[in-house]
Amino acid sequence: MKIVGISGSIVGEKTSQAVHEVLLAAKRQQKDVETELIDLKDYEVEFVRGTPLAYYNEDTWYVVNTVLAADIIVFGSPIYQASISGVLKNLLDHFPVDAFKSKVTGIITTGGSEKHFLVSEYQLKPILSYLKGIVPSCSVFIHNDSYNDDNEIVDPSILNRITLLTKEMMAIQQRIELETQ
Repeated sequence: MKIVGISGSIVGEKTSQAVHEVLLAAKRQQKDVETELIDLKDYEVEFVRGTPLAYYNEDTWYVVNTVLAADIIVFGSPIYQASISGVLKNLLDHFPVDAFKSKVTGIITTGGSEKHFLVSEYQLKPILSYLKGIVPSCSVFIHNDSYNDDNEIVDPSILNRITLLTKEMMAIQQRIELETQ
């Protein structure tokens, strides 16, 4: 089983740390799970132009194909102006309609206002569903106050919710694997 986590931010560390925590929780649950963190600030994913993937740069190819090869995908986004980040939306625009069919697609968001906790439900979840992703019943929103000065998540309730999200994603994926055998 391969889990790819995407940090949909090109500034700061909080979203990347949140996605990293999900990948660590997956490793704690199942030692042999393969994980990879794609931090979009480390890649130059080109803006979508409506052309085939072959016309985009190597970073765009790598990120899109790595995500497509995953069994479980964790999408992390900071919330800016009551919306997911533009860099994450641009990445999602690169995928064909059935890109996430039979793939579990978890959601973790970060932000400075408690008012933004539903952005994942009203913006990211519909996009993932449109791309045929299987979206777990829970997602995790992390307020900036849940981090210490080193950008480590210190709120035990958030760490517990990350564990619950990870368990649900992996259980769904295991059911998918049993059904396709």
